[in-house]
This record gives sequence, structure tokens and C-alpha cells, in this order.
Amino acid sequence: MTYFNLFILGFREVYTHWFRSVLTMLGVILGVASVVTMSAIVEGLEKSMRDNIIIYGGLNKVLIRDSDPPDYQEHIADTSPGKTLNDVYALKRGTTLLSHVSPEMGHRARITYQRRSCYPSEFIGAWPVVLEMNRHTLQYGRFFNELDERGAKSVCVIGAHIRNRLFGDPNLTDQEINPVGKIIHINRQPFTVIGMFTEYMTDAERKRRELERQKRKDRTGPKRHTGYRSRRDGFHHKNNVVYIPINTMWMRFKVSSGTDNTPEPNLTDIDIKVADLNHMEKALDQARNILLHTHKGVEDFEFSTYASRIASAEKRIKSANLIGLIISALSLFVGGIGIMNIMLASINERIREIGTFKALGATNLSIFFQIMMESSTLAIMGGLAGLPTSFGSIWLLTQLIPQQNVPIITPAALLIGLTFSILTGMIAGLFPAYKASQLNPIEALRYE
Repeated sequence: MTYFNLFILGFREVYTHWFRSVLTMLGVILGVASVVTMSAIVEGLEKSMRDNIIIYGGLNKVLIRDSDPPDYQEHIADTSPGKTLNDVYALKRGTTLLSHVSPEMGHRARITYQRRSCYPSEFIGAWPVVLEMNRHTLQYGRFFNELDERGAKSVCVIGAHIRNRLFGDPNLTDQEINPVGKIIHINRQPFTVIGMFTEYMTDAERKRRELERQKRKDRTGPKRHTGYRSRRDGFHHKNNVVYIPINTMWMRFKVSSGTDNTPEPNLTDIDIKVADLNHMEKALDQARNILLHTHKGVEDFEFSTYASRIASAEKRIKSANLIGLIISALSLFVGGIGIMNIMLASINERIREIGTFKALGATNLSIFFQIMMESSTLAIMGGLAGLPTSFGSIWLLTQLIPQQNVPIITPAALLIGLTFSILTGMIAGLFPAYKASQLNPIEALRYE
């Protein structure tokens, strides 16, 4: 008897008891759907993490932030001046392993235009190098230059969502809105908008935006302006930022922070970019030595790298993936027990049939393979049914819980899910197949 004939016999047995077979396959269907769904969610998280790293500056970007000095330096902690422009100039002069050094001076701000107002997530004074450091892309106008910086000009570059709040959202009005040349007030001081960044979106946001635009086109009747709708997006901080020259920030907004009307010199952050990732450790060692010198020996700073963030994020993602795989394995285990139980019941119902096969010359091996084929057929059909179930579960998940990280189903995940279902069927069929193959044909024919 060929393997094809064994498969036909197995399929015929499954089809004859189709309702029982469907109930048996439910565990396998849920297990395969769980494997594929969890894999798709993890893949989506990893893609989102990679995209965020690229769009916020890349792996070679390092943030220098404030930190509490070690206990043994508490008695000299007050001697450190903190992060200042002296650190920036020292880093630019002291090492060739850094390609960019970008100082940032942050402040709270309320921005108004006519009767509209908003609060940016970040209001930053910076050097022109911040454009390349943070990988910003301009949609309108230009970024401020060294002349604007030296002259402490009252100019600013805004994010797309600042434009939306102050001047209107082109996605709602279906008209381009260029804010360049407009005069806005930041903390009651006039600033001219000279540029606007492009709007940064995740794949999910872009698809949702297209669907909303299509719905507006299909809608009949007069158009109505519904105003700006605030929604927390995947690049919230990058879309809600306002940049001005650092000298302007220093002179306009930091005077009241200092003593004797002297502007407060401290920076909020210093961002550096390592020229070669292979020399990351050496570059940070050099930067640390330089900062220890400018901070008078006090180590009141720390380096935050995207590599460390990736390691932390990957650890959390792997933990979530492991939990998902355990749940999927339990579902497949339950499905395997169901297959084994049904196969044992099927053998008890077909003892005389198996005895007849053996009396007509069927070998133990052929009986073994026939039962194994029936078990595998159940598992394969459950696995194949689990694949579209996974697509449906992911679609339902994205509808019920809108998220920035779109699950990504890969061919590898589908293949792994189907492979696990086949293995489940084969393992679950081993004992019933062995039991059936060892039946005595004479006793089997006498069985009532």
C-alpha cells in the first residue's frame, strides 16, 4: 500500500467523522494561530524599534545626561559646573572619534497664533548641527544657520503637529498649509517661522490617514472643518518640537534663571555621534576623560546609547515572545492530547476492521503507517485551518486595539506554525499507531 493510498484512507476516515474531527482539530488550530500571531506581533515590535532608532539618529548617537555622582565624590559634587558649552567645545577639540557634537538647551513654552495656542513637547535651543544629529527632514523653508545663531535671531523651526494646531491640519482641510513667514509668539515673544519639518508617521498611521482621506472623498454634502484632533502618534516628540538658535534661547529665556541677570549657562542635553560604531567604546572613554576634566573630576554625567536601549527592549520582547510560545505550546499540547484520545477511540471502534486488514496480509508496519497518516492528516488540516485563523485574529486585534506597531506576518512564521502542527500530529499518533499495529488478527476478528 503506497503512502498516497494511506493518505486517502486517513482523509476518508477524517471526513466520515467530520464533526468529531473538527472538535479534535480546535486545539491545533488555536495553537498554530497563537504561534503565527505572536510571531507577527514580535516582528512588528522589532521593525518599529529599528525604524525609531533610524529616525531618531541611528545607533551611533549617544546622549550625555545628568547623573548623581558616586558616593565617594559627594564632598566635591558642588564644584562641578554641570553641562555647559565648555563641554561641547572641549569634546569638539579633544577627540577625532566624534563626527558631531550637539548642545541642547530646553525650556517650557506656550506658543500662540491669533486665538490658537499649544504646548510643544520639546522647546529647544540648539546649533544647526541638530538637523543632521536627529535626522530631521524639512518640508517647508530652511533651518537656521550660523548667522542666525550668532545674531540671536528670533526665528524658529516647528514640527508638523505644531503647524496643525496653530494654522490648521491640511489632512482635514485638503489644502496645503505652509507656515513659513508667519509670526508666532513663544512665551509672549514674537518669532518668525522659517521652516517646518515633514510629518513623521508609522506605517499604521500612514494607512489610517489614507483610509480617513478616502472616507472624506466618499462623503457627500458640504465639507466641514472639524478642527485639529490630537492623537498620540508614534513620533509624538518629533512632530511636536520647536527649535530656535541656542543663543536666542540663552538670551531670551534664560536670563531670569541666572543670578544678577546673567543668563543661566547650563545645557539640558549634549548629544554626540560616534564616527565609527567599531570605535564606540574607545570614543566614549575619550569623551568621559574630557568631561571629567571640564567637570573638575566629578562624574555627574552618564552616557545613554541606543545600543543599550536596544538590548533592554530586545530582552522585554524576547520575554513576551517566550510567554506567547509557552501559551502556543500548551494549545498544541492540548490539541495533541485530543488527537491521541480520538485515535485511541477510533482504534477501539475499528478492531475488527484492523483484524480483517491483517488477515488479508497487511503488515504491522502498514497498519502503523495508516494510523500515523490519519493522525497527521488531522494535524495538517488543523494547521492549514490555523493559518487563516491567525490572519483573522491579527485583523481583529488591530481593529479592537489600534496600535503603532503593525503586526507583520512572515512566511517563516507560517512555515513554523505548520511544521509544529505536523509534529504534534506525528507525536500524538505514535502510541495509538503502535497499539493498532500490535493487535492479534485472530483476537481482533473475534472482537464484538
